[in-house]
Amino acid sequence: MSTRLFGTDGVRGKAGTYPLDHVTVRRIGAALVRALPPGAARVLIGRDTRESGLWLERELAHGARACGAEVVSAGVIPTPGVAYLTRSSDFTAGVVISASHNPFEDNGIKVFSGGGEKFSEELERHVESIVADPSWEVPSGEADAVPGEALLERYLAHVREALPDPGALTGARVAVDCANGATTSVAPRLFHELGFDVTLIGDAPDGRNINLHRGSTHPEELARTVIQGGHRLGVAFDGDGDRAIFVDEAGRIVDGDAVMLMCARRLHAEGRLKGAAVVATVMSNIGLELALAESGIHLVRCQVGDKYVMEELLKRDLSLGGEQSGHIIFTDYLFTGDGLVTALSVLGVMRDTGRSLGDLASDLTTYPQVLVNVRVKEKTDLRQVPEVARVMDRVDSQLAGHGRLLVRYSGTEPLLRIMLEGRDETEIRTWAGEIAEEVKKRLG
Repeated sequence: MSTRLFGTDGVRGKAGTYPLDHVTVRRIGAALVRALPPGAARVLIGRDTRESGLWLERELAHGARACGAEVVSAGVIPTPGVAYLTRSSDFTAGVVISASHNPFEDNGIKVFSGGGEKFSEELERHVESIVADPSWEVPSGEADAVPGEALLERYLAHVREALPDPGALTGARVAVDCANGATTSVAPRLFHELGFDVTLIGDAPDGRNINLHRGSTHPEELARTVIQGGHRLGVAFDGDGDRAIFVDEAGRIVDGDAVMLMCARRLHAEGRLKGAAVVATVMSNIGLELALAESGIHLVRCQVGDKYVMEELLKRDLSLGGEQSGHIIFTDYLFTGDGLVTALSVLGVMRDTGRSLGDLASDLTTYPQVLVNVRVKEKTDLRQVPEVARVMDRVDSQLAGHGRLLVRYSGTEPLLRIMLEGRDETEIRTWAGEIAEEVKKRLG
C-alpha cells in the first residue's frame, strides 16, 4: 500500500476502508501527536453530520490519547470553527472529520496547527512517515466517547464580528441552504439572531443526506426558493461550511470570483486591503483579473486548492483570497475559508453600498471559457516540443491581454488540460482545437 495519505485537502476516502479504516485512523491519531512539538498536547476534534463521523472521531481520539494527548470534541461544527477555536482556545492541534461537499459514504481528516492554519505539506509527509513506520503500534482496546466542551458560542461570537449590525438590511428575507451539514449547528441561529427573515433548506441532517441535492454544489433548489419567496438573496454552504455560493434576487448563481471582486473593492476603499492585491487560483476567470485591475488591485494566482491560497496570503501578508468554488479567506478573521464569514461580508457590502446582490455581481464580466482534454502517452515539457510551443505562443499573442491560456497536465490521469478564456467563444474554441490537434500529433 502507498504510504501517501494526505491529498490536497487532508485524508479522504470511503469510511471504513483504507485509509479510513479503524486501524489506520487510530494510527493517524497517534502519529499526529507524535509529530507535534514536545510537551503536553491538547487536540480539538470537530465533525460534520455524516453517520461515520462519530466512530471516526473515537478511533482518532483513541490513537491520540494513547500518545498522551488530551482530546476534546466540539461536536458538529463547521471546519472554520475548529480552525478558530484551535487558535483561540489553547489547543495544540485541531482535527476536522469531514469530506466537505462529497456524498455521505465518504469522509476525511483535515488537520490544523495551533495557529489555526492547515498543516503544511512538510508536516503531512512527517505524519505519513510515522504512520508507515512498523516499529510501533497503537494499544488495542475500546475506542471510548470523547468528552465534549461547549465551544460553539465562542465561534459564533467571532463570526458576528463580520457583521455586528445589518443596518438597513435588518428584516430582509434571506434563504439559507445548510447542505444538511455542519452549518446546521450554527447558521439558523446566527441569521435569526441578526434579525433576518430566514427561510431554511437543507437543515435536517440524518447522517446520510449531507450534500444530497443541497448545498454549494447543488444550488438549484435554493434558486427556486429565492425566486418563489421574493428573497433578497440566498446562500448555500457546503457540507463542512468552509465555502459559500450565492443566489441573487433573480435566482442567478453568484460564484467566488464575483464575491472576491465586491469584497476586494470594499476593503480597498476602506484602506483594509493589504498590498492592494488578492490571491486567486489559476481557475479564476480573467474577468476578475481585469475588473480588479480597473480598481488598482493586483491579482496573484496560485495552483488550485485553498491551502495554496492560504500559503500565498501568508507569504505576501495579504487580506483576501479565494477560489471560484466559494472558498474565500479573509485573513482578518481566519486563515481558512469560512462560509458564514463570507455570507456576512457579502451582506455587509450590500448594506454599505445600498446595492442588490445582482447589481454588485454585474460588475464582473465573465469571459467565455473553453476546456479541452487531450489524452497523452507521456507528460513531456511542452516547451521542449517546438511545434506545440509555436502554436501556444501564437495563441498567447492573439489573446494580447484580453484572454488567457492555461495548459497543464492532470495530476491523476494521462491527460493534458487546455483552458482558454477570451472575448469570443468561437475564436477561443478554434484556438483550443489547434493546440489540441498539435498535441495529439506529437504526444497522443
